[in-house]
Amino acid sequence: MDELTQRQIDILTSIIREHTETGQAVGSEIIEKKYKHGVSPATIRNEMVELAKKGYLQKTHVSSGRVPSPKGYRYYINNVMHEKELSTVDEVAYKHSIWDDRDKRNQMFSQAARVLAQKTGLMSLIATNSGELYYAGIGNLLSVTDFLNVSLSQMLFKRLDEANFWEEILRLAHVADEDVFYILGQDDFRDPVFETCSSIFADFEGSQSRGIIGVLGPKYIHYETIVPQLRFFSHLLQDLMKEEPESK
Repeated sequence: MDELTQRQIDILTSIIREHTETGQAVGSEIIEKKYKHGVSPATIRNEMVELAKKGYLQKTHVSSGRVPSPKGYRYYINNVMHEKELSTVDEVAYKHSIWDDRDKRNQMFSQAARVLAQKTGLMSLIATNSGELYYAGIGNLLSVTDFLNVSLSQMLFKRLDEANFWEEILRLAHVADEDVFYILGQDDFRDPVFETCSSIFADFEGSQSRGIIGVLGPKYIHYETIVPQLRFFSHLLQDLMKEEPESK
């Protein structure tokens, strides 16, 4: 991986934070005015050019500014991001939201998907190696400009019907070194129409089956708050499935 200077790391971090807040491409002027790096807009522009050459930033078709690339997000997630601790109140709320359905597998998964969509404001998904797929929160995506794209919406619904796609994601998440698995942009989604999208998944395993729980949205989501929610929910589902009965 290309070595980044501390200034480049700081500028990349500021661009990601600004893009997360606005969903818009970011120019050097706003970085200079808002994030106070102590250097001129010209210096910031030069550093942004270098970050783009190294693949951490990319241009959009509709703006002269830059947005973080999947490579840029992965660097931020792996090296810069500090996850926000899930509060005890949220942990209790998550547990109570599915506790009454713990012995009814389908209802538990359906309720878990609904609660996660409500908490994150994104689309949530649960897929299992038994071929089950549960999702909720499609309406949440309608407030995101990127998802008003007809081609993207059509491909999203098509993917929801592709069992093989989710089986592959389940396999990749299960063998990943990390407990959270990221899908960022067209390379991971295997389709350029998903260039502006991201998904985060965590896996869980019961006595009879295993699965993944995750969210789908634009790349500019609040990873530091969503990842802890996913990790907790996946652990909760795994705990509840330890005594999974033979009959579903």
